[in-house]
Amino acid sequence: MVENFQASRPQQANRGVVAGIDVGGTFTDLILIDGRQGGVRIAKVPTTLGNQAFGVVSALGTAGVEASGVDLIVHGTTTTTNAVLERRLARTGMITTRGFRDIIELGRRTRPQAYGMTGTFVPVIPRDLRLEVDERIEASGAVRTPLDEDGVRTAVERLLAAGCEALVIHFLHSYANPNHERRAAEIAAGIWPNRYITAGHSLLSEAREFERGVTASVNASVQPILERYVERLRAELERLGYARDFLIMNGNGGMISARFVARDAAKTVMSGPASGVIAAAYTGRRAGYRNLVTYDMGGTSTDVALILDAEPAVSNETEIEYAMPIHVPMVAVHTVGAGGGSIARVDASGLIQVGPESAGASPGPVCYGRGGTEPTITDANLLLGRLDPKRLLAVDAPVTIDQVSRVFEDSIGRAAGLDATAAAGAVLKLGNLKMAGAIRMVSVARGHDPRDFALFAFGGAGPLHASALARELGLPTVLVPARPGITNALGCVVADLRHDFVNTINQPVPLIDEALVRATLDRHRQEGEALIAKEAIEPETIRTVHSADMQFVGQTHILNVPLPSADVSRAMLQELFEKAYFARFRVELPEIRANLVNLNTSVIGVRAAVDLSQLINPAGRAETLDDARRETRPVWFDGAWLDTPVYLREKLPLDAVVRGPAILEQLDCTTVLEPGDVARGDADGNILIEVGTT
Repeated sequence: MVENFQASRPQQANRGVVAGIDVGGTFTDLILIDGRQGGVRIAKVPTTLGNQAFGVVSALGTAGVEASGVDLIVHGTTTTTNAVLERRLARTGMITTRGFRDIIELGRRTRPQAYGMTGTFVPVIPRDLRLEVDERIEASGAVRTPLDEDGVRTAVERLLAAGCEALVIHFLHSYANPNHERRAAEIAAGIWPNRYITAGHSLLSEAREFERGVTASVNASVQPILERYVERLRAELERLGYARDFLIMNGNGGMISARFVARDAAKTVMSGPASGVIAAAYTGRRAGYRNLVTYDMGGTSTDVALILDAEPAVSNETEIEYAMPIHVPMVAVHTVGAGGGSIARVDASGLIQVGPESAGASPGPVCYGRGGTEPTITDANLLLGRLDPKRLLAVDAPVTIDQVSRVFEDSIGRAAGLDATAAAGAVLKLGNLKMAGAIRMVSVARGHDPRDFALFAFGGAGPLHASALARELGLPTVLVPARPGITNALGCVVADLRHDFVNTINQPVPLIDEALVRATLDRHRQEGEALIAKEAIEPETIRTVHSADMQFVGQTHILNVPLPSADVSRAMLQELFEKAYFARFRVELPEIRANLVNLNTSVIGVRAAVDLSQLINPAGRAETLDDARRETRPVWFDGAWLDTPVYLREKLPLDAVVRGPAILEQLDCTTVLEPGDVARGDADGNILIEVGTT
């Protein structure tokens, strides 16, 4: 890790020139906000999968941005997420307590598939690279078996000889007493040729050894990958004249200096989806909508999340795939394999299926002209008139509507007994139902009534489907931000600095040491403030949020309980937990004792506010609605072709009222208003759609 980099703090960074750059599976997005002279620049370029740094440089060039004139770059990356999901990981070894090397493979009593004995599971670290040493610390923290230091040295040398690049030290009860892990890490550091050594307790000090071990294993196995990417990006930016530090988005919705990011590399997993949710919370709060369901539809998948009272839901129990828990705080995002590039097909039983296979960025949908031959959701939208073939981004060779129509007829229509239009309509409806199911998972399944929320639609394809989804789910309002296709990049610009901490207590509430609880929370605060002091920018204020993971004694699952301050008592913990339990389950269990499992703290460095009203240039707006109309064309709605006005969104007057059916086109996105919808603008350039009932 490059921790000796001397960073200067740009004064009032949010009021300087700030660039947010987000790398997605299909596109790399950039938004630059000039806080000194005003103005916004945006760019959307294809993601360079071989080296994402090239896509970042390309986005800067496309936007006409001189890197030397940028005060701060904030970057969201899929480097670690892709590495984990695709298992392109650094060769990693583990040293663990004798008798427990199979912890990360045994996992919990679950199956890859709910029914039957199907599915496979491959642990992050193979068994031959998990070595055992003599040591044992009890759950109380007492030492039962001293650490075999010679055994640690021998294990380190064996793993180096086996070609390992990173190392995990994971002892059974290190959360209760980390001394053995610390000493083993010291011994390893004297032998290991790099700093890719992860001690499990330093990343996650919680009791569950399976989750702690997997989290540490993921962290170690992506450290070299992330640092190599950061250094490649640093070199490319320096070549362009940007000599300052830059920030990286974490999965918790906060940011961290690129100098430190590889140390806790696992925290960057899911940073892309998190940045979009952060932008949604920020935009919604300014627009007066504090309860939102976020709906981010991209090229390969759809991410949904819940925002309550302008605060995104954060979970420290994320499992990004089967038996892959990463127990560091992350914005709670639910993902389904339905994106613009999701492939439609007819299965062996004659049923139309959509996804999870995706055409991705290459070859992409048929209409991109890059060699794609299978129909996708994007192709369906094009065939049904919702997209203009002349205004698609990143098309290599133009493809005609007739060509797309033949693909639907050949691949789906003949087998399903439908013409091309009906086949495309069926694909659209099935895709919508799949995405509606994801929204139900974060709302109805958690006890929330969707009618109490607005649907915040973004991503390159989200506003194409948002109105239909809101009607399906009963959400009364859709909020489409000014720049929906680059909302993740905007999240990089508006996000705060953030550091999260957790410590296991695991005692019944009547037995806990109140002084220990207060001291733990206060230590979290001090450590967070010290880390923020080292960052490249200085926040306006620092906010501290405490919570406790609690359960009734004998239960398995835990409930996160917000704490009003660090000054808590046993009686307060019991009362807060009982209220939270009743609010969640509508059940009172006063006869059962509560158990305090973990103490959590988030230390947040709040940055200066960003003005969103300039995201669409006010000078470019037309005086009347008719002046913003580009054309009228037939568009398919629920089995019928309707003549539909098409408007250039950047030209819409702020006070315009648009009645559906209508199409709103802009560089980064297309918004569809269904028949019966009514759309209005607000001061920040958002579109607020009142969803029709017909």
